[in-house]
Amino acid sequence: MNRNVLISGASIAGPALAYWLGLHGFRPTVVELAPALRQGGQAVDFRSETHLTVLERMGLMPDLRRVQTGGSPMRFVDEHGRTLLDLPAEFAGGEMEVLRGDLARVLYEHSLPHTEYIFGDSVVSLPETSSGVRVDFRSGISRDFDLVIGADGLHSNIRRLAFGPEEDYVRHLGYYAATWELPNDLGVGRRSVGYNVPGRLASVGADHRDPARAGAFFVFAAPELSYDRHDPEQQKQLISDAFSGLGWEVPRLLTSLRQAPDLYFDSISRADVDTWSTGRVCLVGDAACGATLGGMGTGTAVVAAYVLAGELARAQGDHRTAFTRYESRLRNYAEGCQAGGDRTGKFLAPATVTGIRLRNTLLSRRLFLNGMLKLGEKVSTVALPDYPADPSRVSR
Repeated sequence: MNRNVLISGASIAGPALAYWLGLHGFRPTVVELAPALRQGGQAVDFRSETHLTVLERMGLMPDLRRVQTGGSPMRFVDEHGRTLLDLPAEFAGGEMEVLRGDLARVLYEHSLPHTEYIFGDSVVSLPETSSGVRVDFRSGISRDFDLVIGADGLHSNIRRLAFGPEEDYVRHLGYYAATWELPNDLGVGRRSVGYNVPGRLASVGADHRDPARAGAFFVFAAPELSYDRHDPEQQKQLISDAFSGLGWEVPRLLTSLRQAPDLYFDSISRADVDTWSTGRVCLVGDAACGATLGGMGTGTAVVAAYVLAGELARAQGDHRTAFTRYESRLRNYAEGCQAGGDRTGKFLAPATVTGIRLRNTLLSRRLFLNGMLKLGEKVSTVALPDYPADPSRVSR
């Protein structure tokens, strides 16, 4: 019946999939390289009735409402701090916005009754056998599973092991993004404030949980760079070099970068996989069809987890049938959402002064802004099948 399922990744797609698999009578195990759930992180949003319907069916809305941020209005300024463009909270925050760490925690807590979690470990090989997959872990243990699901993001380890090297599937979109925490010495409020020069954005906003803290968010255009993804000091130098000599509050923000204990730094890229499954291994979320920013990846991940688990249940564990139906239902939808990520870098950090002015002029027109919001809602909407869960496993 293929009930014993290993999921790699405990961020969003992994725990969401584990939740649904547990309700359908499967035995999910989630392995996560990090030693514990990742805290904090950028705000993530849900934008359509489709997204909210899945969250409602999971019973997450009461918990998410308690931690929602209320959205993050954005203001773009010149080097003297004068306002050039104001964007409302719903532009970036959608219908529901929460911090990534809070969402991951809520998903983990709801999935825990039916899920085994393994932190601080990862998969190093997964040869298929006649009846399943023999999974070898970095810790040295080996276990047998019926199916393996890669829910481990744009830089998926499972995709690399089962499908091939990352460079075959991940395409650089011409930009890099960085975030880090810092003291709120600038006194910024809930509205994030950003400053542009061609090809670069420096912005900062107060922490929704602690007004004494703030978060910096930098974006810059660059060809694909060669650097060590595990060396934050090298990454800090790349950021400092890219923003050297700029005005506004950039020097103070770069000073805080040197002291930041935690840094997120990555290319703005997208993953394109010709088929989302091979044998007994399947991909979900950003590992299958993701974008670093702007591709509505969080909403797509929870929808994909719901459909993949539902199709496995409907096919009574027949993975070939389930994987095919899952991809057939969602590929066009996921690719439509993902396409927004292609424009994110160009929107946040236009390449020319003219491009910056044009963005500011167009988005200052409410009619144009409303049209963009409606388009985002339309793209993120898809018909959802009903997949009745095992009533004996539904929490009461």
